[in-house]
Amino acid sequence: MATSVRSAWPARIPLPYVYRLRYDLYRMTEPTHRLLAPAYFEARIADFLRMSDAEVLGQMTGHSLYSLTTESIGAWSAQLPIIRAATSHIDGWLFFEFDVPRLGRRIDCVIIAGSGIVPIEFKVGARKYLPDDYNQAWDYALDLKNFHKASHSAPIFPILLCTEASTTDTGWSTPHADGVYPPVRCNGAGLDPLLRQAIGLAAGASIDGSAWARAEYQPTPTIVEAAQALYARHSVAAISRHDAGAYNLAVTATRVEDIIDDAANRGRKAIVFVTGVPGAGKTLVGLEIATRRRDRGENNPTRAVFLSGNVPLVKVLREALVRDEVTRQAATKARADRERKGDIHGKVQQFIQSVHHWRDDGLRNPGAPDDHVVIFDEAQRAWDQAKTSAFMKRKRGVQDFDQSEPEFLLGIMNRRTDWAVVICLVGGGQEIYEGEAGIGGWLDAVYDDFPDWDVYVSPSLTDSEYSAGSAIERVSSRAHVSAESNLHLRTSMRSFRAENLSAFVRDALDLEVVSASRTLRDLLDRYPIALTRDLDVAKEWIRAHARGSERYGVVASSSAKRLKALGIDVRLEVNPIHWFLNEASDTRSSFYLEDAATEFQIQGLELDWVCMTWDADMRYEDGQWSYNEFRVDGWRRVRQERRQRYLLNAYRVLLTRARQGMVIFVPTGSAADPTRRPKYYDGTFEYLAGLGAALI
Repeated sequence: MATSVRSAWPARIPLPYVYRLRYDLYRMTEPTHRLLAPAYFEARIADFLRMSDAEVLGQMTGHSLYSLTTESIGAWSAQLPIIRAATSHIDGWLFFEFDVPRLGRRIDCVIIAGSGIVPIEFKVGARKYLPDDYNQAWDYALDLKNFHKASHSAPIFPILLCTEASTTDTGWSTPHADGVYPPVRCNGAGLDPLLRQAIGLAAGASIDGSAWARAEYQPTPTIVEAAQALYARHSVAAISRHDAGAYNLAVTATRVEDIIDDAANRGRKAIVFVTGVPGAGKTLVGLEIATRRRDRGENNPTRAVFLSGNVPLVKVLREALVRDEVTRQAATKARADRERKGDIHGKVQQFIQSVHHWRDDGLRNPGAPDDHVVIFDEAQRAWDQAKTSAFMKRKRGVQDFDQSEPEFLLGIMNRRTDWAVVICLVGGGQEIYEGEAGIGGWLDAVYDDFPDWDVYVSPSLTDSEYSAGSAIERVSSRAHVSAESNLHLRTSMRSFRAENLSAFVRDALDLEVVSASRTLRDLLDRYPIALTRDLDVAKEWIRAHARGSERYGVVASSSAKRLKALGIDVRLEVNPIHWFLNEASDTRSSFYLEDAATEFQIQGLELDWVCMTWDADMRYEDGQWSYNEFRVDGWRRVRQERRQRYLLNAYRVLLTRARQGMVIFVPTGSAADPTRRPKYYDGTFEYLAGLGAALI
């Protein structure tokens, strides 16, 4: 059990027996008070050198958010003499336990010297440099570079320091284009010469350490990171960017909360449509609302439930939350006090539920649901009447079922006699399954069956990619419809290097050559998009660009059947948990670049770097897209407009999954293979190259 040391502080803390410590938030207990400073300790190096160890450690414990273990305090006391010896010649600033909100961790030590930033990851008592520890040093440096405003233009020199290691690096490698140097490995004695070299390599004006520490931090968490933070009772606002140029997720979440409260106060029923470009954070808004309602207490009369029909997303988020909670409890609780993994999984299932399980419960139970508020993620994927009726007959034994999924789900909520709110999170151009009703299915259900409901829509629902303009016009004649701009998230949070990626993808797929080329030119400096006809080159490119624990993988359309000749078989369905969450040493993980995720496995999720593979199912011919499906011995044209739209949307999904950059691989084909003729691929390659993608 952790022991608090704040009430009785000894004059000297002895270094415990040699131990390894992975020191981050998971190794601490529950928070005891609010942190106001960006670090547990900060001072000019000259002032630090004049202070005693007890004074430094006293400040660190005074600022700590958490009750501390004796091992944590021992680790700090072991770091102090190493830092003192290595910084006696430096005029700069020193920080211990600098906060990194997105990663949910703290950098052990940061030294600001001249124009350089040196984050140090300590492994006290460690004799070996482990890959995970090295990646952690990378991650800290990249997080500062990407999300900490005062670090954007500064050179960054990350260090992994294992105190008992027998070897040490003697110099720095060539920095990457963004000014981040590959981490060096050293022991205590090796720190001084590496710091001297870093100061010599850092050019430019000196950094004001105090201003640097308080500079704006604008993180863009992955959906997995955000879900973990919310489940641990942090807010979206605490972990996501808040610059004036990005629409704040909290603004939309707050507006939806106001609508919920108004419906409750007036005894009304309402449906709310929240729209957004791919990666804008629609799912985060839903999770935030569900979390806020959960935190009001178990008996909260306005409890919200988050529902998703995206099976891979549900599986990945649930498993990520379970693993995270198991890790947290292992670090903060005695073994006897820890919950069983199965019990944790049961709680997580209540936080993120399958819409199909919720629907089936409404089918079995004719009574009103307990929930006043339901949040449907990717609501455009709800089934139309034909698919719902076929499913009910085949799988549930219900004959003559005559409702679409939106009709039935709204009907369940309409059973409440007091009030209810349905929140639909909607992605434009995201329909990829046969039988999806789209947003029109929800609006038609309101018009036909629930005209007394209040309807709140984003004005963007009239855009072509949502295909809901006529349905909105129709429902407006009978329902109470209010259009509100706060219900649209127009800036991508996924591609933090390029907020306009979704605009480029839209223009490229819509064959708007001039605007697509212009947008791509603006993107390439910050968001690399490469184009190649060699799969091995594509894989090497993606490995070379990924740093630290940045995740990468291969994606392909589910119709890309002839990529099988190149070792990419989309018929083999990947396990999303292994693919998205497992480590690089696991052959089932995305890191191995062997198994490709299709639009069905990756929709709603993301990677840092993507190898996008393009087959002949959608090809550029004679100035337009040609849509095709493969049947045993050759390609057949897809002529139904609906199925063409599904294929186009599949490529839209795949092209918007990368947070930091992607390489597009278009095969050369083979004259000897009639199913892979070069002409099937050449037009697509030439079109993409003409837009300005970098050829490799």
